[in-house]
Amino acid sequence: MTAAAATAAATAAGALDGIALWDGERDRGPARISWSDDRIEAVEPAADRYPGLAVIPGLIDTHVHLDTNVVTGAGPGDAWPLVTPPEEQAMHVLGHTLRFAAAGVTTLRDLCASPVQIAVGRALDEGAAAGPRLLSFPPVGMTAGHGDLFTPPRFRHRPPVADSPDECRALVRRWAREGAHGIKIYTSGGILSMGDQVRWRNQTRAEIAATVDEAHALGLPVAAHSHTAEGIDIALAEGADSIEHATGMTEDQLGPLVDRQVPIAPTLLINDLLAAGAAGVRPEARAKAAAAVAGRGRMLRAAGQAGVRFVLGTDANGRFVGHGGQLDELRQMRDAFGWTAERTLAAATSDAAAAIGRGGTLGRVAPGFAPDLVIVRGRPWLDLDELTTDNIVAVICRGRLLSGRIPAPAGKD
Repeated sequence: MTAAAATAAATAAGALDGIALWDGERDRGPARISWSDDRIEAVEPAADRYPGLAVIPGLIDTHVHLDTNVVTGAGPGDAWPLVTPPEEQAMHVLGHTLRFAAAGVTTLRDLCASPVQIAVGRALDEGAAAGPRLLSFPPVGMTAGHGDLFTPPRFRHRPPVADSPDECRALVRRWAREGAHGIKIYTSGGILSMGDQVRWRNQTRAEIAATVDEAHALGLPVAAHSHTAEGIDIALAEGADSIEHATGMTEDQLGPLVDRQVPIAPTLLINDLLAAGAAGVRPEARAKAAAAVAGRGRMLRAAGQAGVRFVLGTDANGRFVGHGGQLDELRQMRDAFGWTAERTLAAATSDAAAAIGRGGTLGRVAPGFAPDLVIVRGRPWLDLDELTTDNIVAVICRGRLLSGRIPAPAGKD
């Protein structure tokens, strides 16, 4: 059987017969994986017919931003989303999703989404194009807050903000009507925003409480951006469902974070790149990033060893953290937290799926789950250094081949 025939057969018949499997939790040995449409039907032991290859679940990045030009990297700081028609933006969003998918990421959660990302994600779900899953969490933030200050001050047509509890509730409802999967809030200032400081308060407690209450009333989870200890405390007190960045974490917060198992997307790589002054980083942002990561290593190791629930979340936008940067982020997580390769890979698959409320359908290779599969060379659950873009042979999402080619099994012609 030729490689092309094997690819067509595996996609049409919905089966991979005899390939080593790490199912999101453990090594299952060689297995036959069969699926129909977007559901795995069976996973059964089989003879090894793909020596040197293995299957892992598609990776899940719980924190990305697809509001940049997929070719040039121009983004909010360049006013690109403000001057580019939404129809054109949609093509760039789709381009991002396909490039990330080629690097093994089959589910993306955009944490500053607009109606454009919501529309592209819906079209992908409907099968208008073959692509990964895109979940959209649009923001509810204040005037002169972290989200608002990505837009240069001279622009008068700006993304929406909310400046009272009632406005917060109204904006949550507008996003729910639009089709959002969740809501993003801010409990501190940020790094790449222009003119603010990390320590700045973003919204009042009454505004944050109203946002979280309204989102939860509509079945929408809430992700809280925070770079300060105070921001983490506010996110925990107000019932946020995940915490993003958490660079200001303190030893006193380890206990509550472990007890409540609130997922944290640590976004390690981008903060280090910004602090080092990567190309295109403004001096102001470099200084804020350097302050945020100063002395971070000891706390990260303590948190990782204590059992804080870190999951893959990168801030990737194709610019600072590029397509495939998730693989480097995983190695940085492994080193920062003192984790094994298997523990780290779970944080990007089964636990990441649970963290975004999809633990019953995504992140594992098992009957009833979605057939989001990455065929790789090596055994990345034993050696994470083997998980590189060059070692990704093929990516299957929703049961359809998105990238690469499925090799012919050994012993077949």
